[in-house]
Amino acid sequence: MVHGRVSRLSVHDVRFPTSLGGHGSDAMHTDPDYSAAYVVLETDAEDGLKGYGITFTLGRGTEVVVCAVNALAPHVLNKDLGDIVGDFRGFYRQLTSDGQLRWIGPEKGVVHLATAAVLNAVWDLWAKQEGKPLWKLLVDMDPRTLVSCIDFRYITDVLTEEEACEILQQSQVGKKEREEQMLAHGYPAYTTSCAWLGYPDATLKQLCSEALKDGWTRFKVKVGADLQDDIRRCRLVRNMIGPEKTLMMDANQRWDVPEAVEWMTKLAEFKPLWIEEPTSPDDILGHAAISKALAPLGIGVATGEQCHNRVIFKQLLQAKALKFLQIDSCRLGSVNENLSVLLMAKKFEIPVCPHAGGVGLCELVQHLIIFDFISVSASLQDRMCEYVDHLHEHFKYPVLIREAAYMPPKDAGYSTEMKEDSVKRHRYPDGEVWKKLLSAQGN
Repeated sequence: MVHGRVSRLSVHDVRFPTSLGGHGSDAMHTDPDYSAAYVVLETDAEDGLKGYGITFTLGRGTEVVVCAVNALAPHVLNKDLGDIVGDFRGFYRQLTSDGQLRWIGPEKGVVHLATAAVLNAVWDLWAKQEGKPLWKLLVDMDPRTLVSCIDFRYITDVLTEEEACEILQQSQVGKKEREEQMLAHGYPAYTTSCAWLGYPDATLKQLCSEALKDGWTRFKVKVGADLQDDIRRCRLVRNMIGPEKTLMMDANQRWDVPEAVEWMTKLAEFKPLWIEEPTSPDDILGHAAISKALAPLGIGVATGEQCHNRVIFKQLLQAKALKFLQIDSCRLGSVNENLSVLLMAKKFEIPVCPHAGGVGLCELVQHLIIFDFISVSASLQDRMCEYVDHLHEHFKYPVLIREAAYMPPKDAGYSTEMKEDSVKRHRYPDGEVWKKLLSAQGN
């Protein structure tokens, strides 16, 4: 039974100085410090359980998200958790439709990232009170209850509540077997850890070689800053992994539409499965044009990590603009909005290959994609989940990768909880790590 009145909401600005090692560097984000706005929800329930929620940021600007979380706090404080999840659609809409705050959204940008952090904490607490990992909470929910968590506003021209129920109903067949399959073998993953743009060749070779020894068969390379450099690095990676293994490329929104087509035509010899984020994440028709132009070369377009909301995904699907859809656990409005996108992707038969990495994104999104396989898509065809080997040691329930696959989490909750000491040491600007760095920089 879900219970307890939300008595406290706190939010922390937690930053890791990843820019020092070039980790996470790409053509657009050359010096990211992987960070998070970290929300903690407490209730007056006797169980003493807390809900933890995060949204991912790149350093500067995290303080702005923290401000937005505090602005949303009155919608959560003193609410009964049972009432929140009993009318989750209503609560989601209350957060996203605050008559004043929505002006700085709506359902996009900083205010939506803050919404994700708050809702991720609610889902974590709900799953903990039920004593289940989040993926299992979702898998065990009947279709009607699941669908009642989704706000269908703006997407009913593509997916109605009835259709969503029908999809979930049809996927009941073979559900038990798929759950057993996940528990035994896990969900297939690919690695991005080897080929960040800021890595020198020696690091790239060493990491590729280690990944191959560890059984990885799918690799992603960052591209987009310099064509000749891209050709050289892609050749290096392709030669190391061989012709049979899967290679993907990611431009992180670097190009204009004609430039994307031209650039990828020159990288086609390396046989990439997809080009990710070739242009602005808001340019639906641009993505459609790139998709059409690259189809004869056998290169698909993938995007999603910076898609604001379900409406953008709806249009990308309608415009046939992508071959691979990449949900993000912290960019969209938490589990609620991600459910609507998973269901739309199923209707359009587009494979979902989630974005992960950052701070905790792997920990969170594994729950969504495992649920997707068991209860929605029922397929692993052309599907895989991103994995990045950074910062897992700061989480209380880190991901478990076995033979290049995500093994389903066993602990109750959404795997969002960070170690207290890590939060304390990396809090910005007064944590021990930042005090030392800032004083060394003379700030």
